Amino acid sequence: MSRPSDDRNSELRALFFETAAELLQSLNEAGLELEARPAGEEVIRRVRRIVHTLKGDSAACGLHKLSELAHELEDVLTPQVTALHGADLPEVVLAAADSFGAMLAAYQKSAKVPAVNELHGMIRRLLETRETAANAAASDAAKAPGQFAWTEYEQLMISEAVHRGDSVYNLALHIDPNSLMRAAAFQLIRNVLHGSGTVIALRPEDNVAAANIEVVEAALGSAQSEEKLFHRCRIPSIVSEVRIEKVAASQMPEHELLGDLLEEQAAKVVASSVEGIEGDRTPKSPSPGSAAVAVAESTLRVDAARIDAVMNLVGELIIGRSMLHRTLTEFDKQHARDPVRGKLAEAMAFQARILDELHKCVLKIRMVPVEQLFRRFPRIVRDVAKQCGKDVALEISGQTTDLDKGILDALAEPLMHLVRNAVDHGVGSPEERLAAGKPARGTIYLNAYHQGTQVVIEVRDDGRGIDLAVIRARAVEKGIIKAEEAQRLNEQDVLNLIFESGFSTAKEVTEVSGRGIGMDVVRTVMDRLKGTIHVSSQKGRGTTFQLRVPLTLASIQTLLFRVGGRLFAVPLSSVVEITRITDQEIHKVDQREVLRLREQVLTLVRLNHLSRLRSIDPPAAKKRSFVIVIGAAEKRFGLVVDSLVGEEELVIKALPGEIVSSDLVSGASILGDGTVVLILNVPAILSRLSRATPLGAIA
Repeated sequence: MSRPSDDRNSELRALFFETAAELLQSLNEAGLELEARPAGEEVIRRVRRIVHTLKGDSAACGLHKLSELAHELEDVLTPQVTALHGADLPEVVLAAADSFGAMLAAYQKSAKVPAVNELHGMIRRLLETRETAANAAASDAAKAPGQFAWTEYEQLMISEAVHRGDSVYNLALHIDPNSLMRAAAFQLIRNVLHGSGTVIALRPEDNVAAANIEVVEAALGSAQSEEKLFHRCRIPSIVSEVRIEKVAASQMPEHELLGDLLEEQAAKVVASSVEGIEGDRTPKSPSPGSAAVAVAESTLRVDAARIDAVMNLVGELIIGRSMLHRTLTEFDKQHARDPVRGKLAEAMAFQARILDELHKCVLKIRMVPVEQLFRRFPRIVRDVAKQCGKDVALEISGQTTDLDKGILDALAEPLMHLVRNAVDHGVGSPEERLAAGKPARGTIYLNAYHQGTQVVIEVRDDGRGIDLAVIRARAVEKGIIKAEEAQRLNEQDVLNLIFESGFSTAKEVTEVSGRGIGMDVVRTVMDRLKGTIHVSSQKGRGTTFQLRVPLTLASIQTLLFRVGGRLFAVPLSSVVEITRITDQEIHKVDQREVLRLREQVLTLVRLNHLSRLRSIDPPAAKKRSFVIVIGAAEKRFGLVVDSLVGEEELVIKALPGEIVSSDLVSGASILGDGTVVLILNVPAILSRLSRATPLGAIA
């Protein structure tokens, strides 16, 4: 049974949209490279390849407007236009990337494709200039025929033919001035050339360009003699003059053929792999067919939903392992001397080891380098700096740091807000920087690295820093806090005010900032990812935003405890220490319970005070209580619990809002005996504490 054509078309489109996103990113990068090096021939060739691929793929998917635009753009990506308007090409390439992106977004949503009149106008102006220049060049060529200005690729093809031992000739054929139909004359000359040998290069390339040309130039590989070629090309009433030059091997630069380069590269790869094998010291020569295999990189595209399904099944296996472990514990109690017990324990240990390896492998499949996220920011920095009239450079490090694909995608928006904010608010104008003794060009640093079970991403600038007095005044003005509260806040709490909804220090609303929603989005996303954000600033030195997120959201190491007969868990990475206290050690400050722990005053939190939690067990009389000290960023608080259960790795299951209405719970898990565990949302608890009363008691 054949698959319906509609299914095939939708599959083809999905694949196209996936590859097109990568092509657009490459186009943005090429545009920025052209801006730095306007005369970069290799970059222009790369742009042409990208645009050509987009044209062909979009036409195959039936996206004709996109294909036609790409075809128009190809016309200006020529050596002639580059020579005339090399400085204008970067703007055209970047505008094309934006236009293609807008059109692709419209196609994906089945919406109306936007008009890209600005890009059409840019292309039209460059083409008009090219035609004018082409007419002038044609006039000059009539006076000085036979320039043979072949491109680098054409020179390579000529050189290969010469080094193979073929006879290659440069021919200049002057069209008779009395010939009225230049295009027809050019077609006739072209037919004669193709009949005389292999045409390696030809100027002009088509009949349209031949309408105003006076001289036809060609590089021809032919076994015929010069005399015979001369007589064949001297077409009566068409060609008035013929000049022939034989290309000598000494005229061609020494070069290596592509096959030689591949073989050499393959030989190096094979040699290095042979050296790494113990005991194998026999030199091996690579076979001719091994070059492509050795150089090529094998990549398999897999839909993320399939990996998520595998991850979910691995999570169920982990729950199953926990069930087996509990069953084995009960078996030990009832049949302590049974010889089967040892065999079961060995089988359990083997299964646990294999399951751990499987879990790690699936997690690694989901991991991608943060380079995929960082690649988009050079363009963002360039555009925002241009809008703000600033000179800003971006330095990126830690691109190879791996992170879960889902978390990476979620971080795109908050990082974009932070980078734009750094350019607009952090880095001053060139005049301001020069007056402060700094270079006119500001710098923004993006860095990523692993720290324990978390990934840290830093956005740092060398700008003016954050003025705490301005933050306090604006927060009071916006009604976020009262004036007396603002004076009581410490430095860190003042800095955290920038994440409040509606807060902005911009004096006027612009396209870049001023609405007070960007930093609020950052905090919201970080809370959803169970991560934290820390801001530090030195006036006149710069500001650093530090984002900490877990490596993955699929599973987590937790500490289990009970409150009111219910089972809860808190991420082990958030636990600083555990202590036991008596009721006499608890004091009250500002209507809050606090504990003095080694010269540090901690706010104590009881879950039944923060949420509508009802105990399912009657409260037991206890002389001492457990306190779990939780740390998030620079803040600490103590969680009062009834009893500790122990450490366990939990597979997180998201809970729908109609089941759990409290924001203090970020997810749930199931233990081996079927018990449901609620996982606490540490950032949400901190936020609830912040809104309750001033955080004077939180160290």
